[in-house]
Amino acid sequence: MRALKHIIPPGWEGSTVKGFARGFLGLSVRALAGQKFEGGILVNGEGCRVTRELRAGDELCIMVPEEPMCYPPSELPLDVLYEDEDFLILNKPPGMPVHPSPGHDSDSVLNAVSWYYRRTGQSHRVRPLYRLDKDTSGVLALAKHRIAAGAVTEKEYLAVCEGELTGAGSISEPIGLQEGSKIIRACGEGQPALTRFRALGSREEYTLLRLRLETGRTHQIRVHMSAFGNPLAGDDLYGGDRKRIKRQALHCVHLKVGCRAVGMDMEFTAPVPEDMRGAFPLLPWPAI
Repeated sequence: MRALKHIIPPGWEGSTVKGFARGFLGLSVRALAGQKFEGGILVNGEGCRVTRELRAGDELCIMVPEEPMCYPPSELPLDVLYEDEDFLILNKPPGMPVHPSPGHDSDSVLNAVSWYYRRTGQSHRVRPLYRLDKDTSGVLALAKHRIAAGAVTEKEYLAVCEGELTGAGSISEPIGLQEGSKIIRACGEGQPALTRFRALGSREEYTLLRLRLETGRTHQIRVHMSAFGNPLAGDDLYGGDRKRIKRQALHCVHLKVGCRAVGMDMEFTAPVPEDMRGAFPLLPWPAI
């Protein structure tokens, strides 16, 4: 069982356990509710309720139990970028879905991670911090328990779009399901979405972009770039041409993960896969 220990600083004198856990450690209501078992929260070694007042110098200990895996394991290769007691950071290849789905019942990232945990003698519920589309490659973070699942992430992507763009810009258009479809998204009505992009260089009517998401809508980059008139290369679902590459040219290149509750504050990068570099060799790919 993982024990997360914190000494209460002077500025939080008089706060309740709940107030400190929510306000300082950043725990969600759901994560805190999950600690309502005997010995789930300790102050100076004694069990307590979340309404207990704290004093500076108290030791707050949050006990995180192991949880059983909930996906059938499949022996599939994993490119592990980093691992500790709280997180597993992967470089996801294109063509691999994150979650099992019809037609991909046993070849997803979650199936592979379940096998990896079993092989390495671990028992964790598999919790991706976010989702990457099946054909999107790059950094993917998974939490090993409910406390780590509250981590804050910041992601940057590299993408190749059709057309020649220069400078930087942003696209702020709501995204929702296209009428009559359960898969395709479209701009117009829906949830607010904001994508920021910067052109790194153009050649042969294609542009290499670095993008940052301020929101996390399904297919957000793909939908926004298509609506902007510059669909991603290879993304035939949203108007891209597949003559150079057979999947959307989209890669999560950089990830920042922060979780005060477990002391995580790190950044990770994933090298651009060869299919993207090889399809557009004249673009100014960054050295990673």
